[in-house]
Amino acid sequence: MALSRIWSAFIIVAIVVASIKCFFFGQTDIFNWMVIGKADDAANPLKLDGIIQTCWVAVELCLKLIGILALFMGLMSIAERAGGIRLLSRIVGPFFSKLFPDIPKGHPSMGHMIMNFSANLLGLDNAATPFGLKAMESLQELNPSKDVASNAQIMFLCLHAAGLNLIPVSVIAIRASQNASNPTDIFIPCLIVTFVGTITAMMIVSFKQKINLLQPVVIGWVLSISFIIVLLVLYITRLNADGIKSFSGMLSNGLILFVFLVIVLGGLYKKIDVFDAFIDGAKNGFDTAIRIVPYLVGMLVAISLLRTSGTFDVVIGAIKALFASLGADTRFVEGLPTALIRPLSGGAARGMMVSTMETYGPDSFASRLSGIFQGASDTTFYVVAVYFGAVNIKNTRYAIGAMLLADLVGVCTAIGLCYLFFG
Repeated sequence: MALSRIWSAFIIVAIVVASIKCFFFGQTDIFNWMVIGKADDAANPLKLDGIIQTCWVAVELCLKLIGILALFMGLMSIAERAGGIRLLSRIVGPFFSKLFPDIPKGHPSMGHMIMNFSANLLGLDNAATPFGLKAMESLQELNPSKDVASNAQIMFLCLHAAGLNLIPVSVIAIRASQNASNPTDIFIPCLIVTFVGTITAMMIVSFKQKINLLQPVVIGWVLSISFIIVLLVLYITRLNADGIKSFSGMLSNGLILFVFLVIVLGGLYKKIDVFDAFIDGAKNGFDTAIRIVPYLVGMLVAISLLRTSGTFDVVIGAIKALFASLGADTRFVEGLPTALIRPLSGGAARGMMVSTMETYGPDSFASRLSGIFQGASDTTFYVVAVYFGAVNIKNTRYAIGAMLLADLVGVCTAIGLCYLFFG
């Protein structure tokens, strides 16, 4: 119900704003560009895709997902038959059993979730999505109300959307391409913000679900992860931009190949038909990609209307006027467009970050803040549409509210850290 209301509000607000611009400010072409506009059309003043083109983009995205989902779900099928997922579930069981008390000990969903979190941690979006969808399917098997989000599904997605990421490689690469004097200077703020966002999401959902986080196992795991992050920070701060890119590529992609090797060797050791297992899992990947098309089209069209109607510009202008009237420093407002659009579209937020760099310069306060926003969270509404849509969840309960609250804490933390590091 919450998702339905938000989706409806996006469309209504966008059309109302566009109507005001058309009938009161003389922007008579705005309806045309909202419907049939193309970002690469030189005559398009908005430089944004309209809803027709957005539908094509959504379908193309799902088509590209088919291959990736087929590959990783095929490998997951081998790992399941070989017992690897159960082994991983037992390893993380002591910690996850506290956060997910409704999941039976040793259930495969534990392994699927840790694979998803690990991929997110390393910035492997392509790998994280298949693992996350598999986790949602496993959790759906335990869900007594198939169209209502379970406690475990909400906890998983809120932690996933918080987007704990060790190295924001894409942001650093873009900053380097824009000739920033120190492309890696946003690394530590990004890492801190993602960690704060993840802990915040865990606390919000735990409060709603009455989960006690002050348990030795939970505290031990959180402190251990914090210690690993500190060690990584100490090492990364000694590298330049090229060194970080090289290290990240070796760590993330090398780990993926290592996982492939372990899964295949494990399947051969257990004497299972690895190729047959792969094909069975790959078929599920194809079905999943097709199933999420309607959800993705619906969400991306609503987001497109918000962008092309100029609603974001109105919101940003109002925020800047408000803080200016209070006599506050308004430099952070120039970086806010990335934060506002990040929960809606990762690609759009990336474009907004680049636009901010081109407008204010890569070493400006706004550009650094925009980079921190981009590297510090996941796309909330995309996550909701894809993951809940994959298992036909219609009632998301408080999931969206919890995700957006965690996003808000992340935004406030990012602004504070940006003033602390670059103010």
